[in-house]
Amino acid sequence: MSARGLHLTPDTAGGRMKGRIFDIQRFSIHDGPGIRTTVFLKGCPLRCLWCGNPESLTLEPLLSYMPDRCIACGECERACRFEAVSGGTAGATAAIDRKACTVCGECVPVCDPKALERVGRDATIGEVMALVERDRDYYASSGGGITLSGGDPVFQPDFAAALLEAARSARLHTCVQTSGHAPWGVLARLAPLTDLWLYDFKETDPVLHKRFVGESNETIVDNLRRLHGTGARILLRCPMIPGHNDRDAHLDGIAALARELPNLVGVELLPYYDLWRAKLPRLGLSTTFPETVKPPSRETMKAWNERLRRQAVKVQG
Repeated sequence: MSARGLHLTPDTAGGRMKGRIFDIQRFSIHDGPGIRTTVFLKGCPLRCLWCGNPESLTLEPLLSYMPDRCIACGECERACRFEAVSGGTAGATAAIDRKACTVCGECVPVCDPKALERVGRDATIGEVMALVERDRDYYASSGGGITLSGGDPVFQPDFAAALLEAARSARLHTCVQTSGHAPWGVLARLAPLTDLWLYDFKETDPVLHKRFVGESNETIVDNLRRLHGTGARILLRCPMIPGHNDRDAHLDGIAALARELPNLVGVELLPYYDLWRAKLPRLGLSTTFPETVKPPSRETMKAWNERLRRQAVKVQG
């Protein structure tokens, strides 16, 4: 998968500190306990072949274009100073020259049917928290709160820490979803501010891990052990990708790791899904990941979970 990168640094302190997000999803029920608001941060240290949020990989904004919404009005072509948009008139939908496009976003507000969207925006802590706080009553009644996801929050550690501090000051339950691939100091900084870690663990074999996601798993496993040693609450979440990590040896490796970390909240196997493929053409991205890889059946997921349970693993779901 290809995408350009951008270096982003925090703006100012306090509620005005800026980070880069690409979505805020209210009423989330799969990103921690209860009803939650999930804040998706841009930027990730890994490059998973099956990345479910390809728009999150870099900090740089991306231009999303959905031709089926285009009404061929030509407004986008007239708005583009870089001649990156052509067509969009005389009944023909617009075409985007991705190499010429600077993702300035000037074409977006003139697109009435919302065929164009700039994915990735800077937001302050105050702006994010104002939206998060709208659903306080739902958090209170369901045991929910705020979840930082992405991408990976460890890619913007200053913003993540400030947002968690604001959430804790507001007495909200906090979750962080992460791959754990970061210097230990980043996780140590976030640990006192995080009520529950949703810790993604993708592959037990270091060589295969590097092949699948671009990095070995040594740092991830080491950070997991150190985080467990602090007494942190951790749910180990393991995506299962048919034809890649759906091996008995990998499942047994998960079980061995879980036994080594007895205070884990549990282990959750996550079935692969391929809805992310529809995003790629909209974003001008591509992948070499085989289309033949399909989501596992419920029966297969049940068998995998039973294999873990037979090894005394506390399985969630």
